[in-house]
Amino acid sequence: MNDLRPEQELREAPRVKPRPAAPVRTPLWRRALWLAVIVLVIAGVAWWVHTRPAPQSPGGRSGAGTPMPVVAAAAQKGDINVQLNGLGTVTPLATVTVRTQISGQLMRVAFQEGQMVKQGDLLAEIDSRPYEQQLANAQGQLTRDQALLANARIDLQRYRVLVAQDSIPKQQLDTQDSLVHQLEGTVISDQSQVDTAKLNITYCHIIAPVSGRVGLRQVDAGNYVQANDTNGLVVLTQLQPITAVFTLPEDSVPAVMKQLNAGATLQAVAYDRSQTTQIATGTLATVDNQIDTTTGTLKLKAQFDNTDSALFPNQFVNIQLRVETLHDETVIPTAAVQRGAPGTFVYLVKPDDTVTVQAIKLGPAEGEKVSVRSGLSVGDRVVVDGADKLKDGAKIALREASSGAAATPAGAPGSAPSQQSTPAGQQQRGSRGSRGSGAAGSGGNSQ
Repeated sequence: MNDLRPEQELREAPRVKPRPAAPVRTPLWRRALWLAVIVLVIAGVAWWVHTRPAPQSPGGRSGAGTPMPVVAAAAQKGDINVQLNGLGTVTPLATVTVRTQISGQLMRVAFQEGQMVKQGDLLAEIDSRPYEQQLANAQGQLTRDQALLANARIDLQRYRVLVAQDSIPKQQLDTQDSLVHQLEGTVISDQSQVDTAKLNITYCHIIAPVSGRVGLRQVDAGNYVQANDTNGLVVLTQLQPITAVFTLPEDSVPAVMKQLNAGATLQAVAYDRSQTTQIATGTLATVDNQIDTTTGTLKLKAQFDNTDSALFPNQFVNIQLRVETLHDETVIPTAAVQRGAPGTFVYLVKPDDTVTVQAIKLGPAEGEKVSVRSGLSVGDRVVVDGADKLKDGAKIALREASSGAAATPAGAPGSAPSQQSTPAGQQQRGSRGSRGSGAAGSGGNSQ
């Protein structure tokens, strides 16, 4: 009995779990030490970040100690053309739907589609045989009535002699005189019938009413055509000369009207949609008689010779209207003009090879040059390339302009026409909506 008890205790012994050891606590001073080390490391990193020298980026502002290479240009005296830009549509002087004036079978079409024709050229022929028969009938009737009239006049002369001899009553003479007048009216009517028949035969030959280009024919030979046909035979459009209708903001109207009232001829130049290619040169023909209250713009019409057929009806064009030419203006390249907190300014090059911010007031612009009303004098040098890296008082090193950076002369091929050139630097905007909406209107000041 006693021998079994130790064996049972050995079996129950593994079931008793040992008590875990008590955790060892870190002393408080050691925790404080580690916290102080971490704070010092963070403070050191922050100090290094804020005190290390910042690298000079290519687009950053130049420091006062590092000369920045720039290109400068001198302000000069020159002429500026005050020009207004407007969006326009090419409109032909005449668009004629050629229709027949009589009914009949279309015998021949005498034109090719797209052909240039002159006024009076034959376009089509209609069967004239029915009208020739009408002419013959009218001529026969006229001849008959003319013979009756001649006989009546002879009888009238006889009756006058007999009445003078008191051989017949006067009433018979009056009756014969009335008959003569009736036959004279009949002869006039017959002559009218003859003329009408001849006119119908003339209408059988359809000719071009104006010079221009014919479009696609609307009817083929062999069809029966009538005067009330809707489509007509063909549409003829006059191309030489041709006009363009364009709009200008109402703020520009006084300057234009001032020149027109003085008898000046204003030059108008047509450019393509991208304003890079000059298409034609003409003159201002006329202006509309009222301003559109919806857009605040006025319609104008310019006329072009269009001898090379460069302008096509309904073509979209940009019209550049030269209002006047300003002489002896202070002119600088448009690349020199900067805009920022001081307003409109330039970087003026000083004799000690530093730059200063110089506020200016702009006038009209033309191509790659703009006039300066105040702030600069002739001979002052301004930065035209590299100004984005400068600040007031920065040192510079002048360099020669590269061929790619050279300004394109105004009016040269590839140079876009300037925006609307007005004394306040105004530029033409798009449609402004109704006046009462408070939206930005056309011709607002861009300065």
